[in-house]
Amino acid sequence: MADLATLQTRLTEAESAYHKLMTGSKTVEVQHGDMRTKYTEAQAGTLLAYIADLRAQIAALGGGVTGLRRRAFSVDLPSY
Repeated sequence: MADLATLQTRLTEAESAYHKLMTGSKTVEVQHGDMRTKYTEAQAGTLLAYIADLRAQIAALGGGVTGLRRRAFSVDLPSY
């Protein structure tokens, strides 16, 4: 397993590639260790699986994960 900094860098690159796919890019490249892999929109699910795996590896090393997850929030509106 790679070190925490390497995994976080890979996660950032993978999330950026996923964003590009979802916003119209036809093909993106992501680095897996020493190899580069091309993904198309049809392979977005595979890229999401890679992102999930990176997140799991980061969590196993005790690192925080940011990105696609959203947190709930509440809004208090004044009553009239």
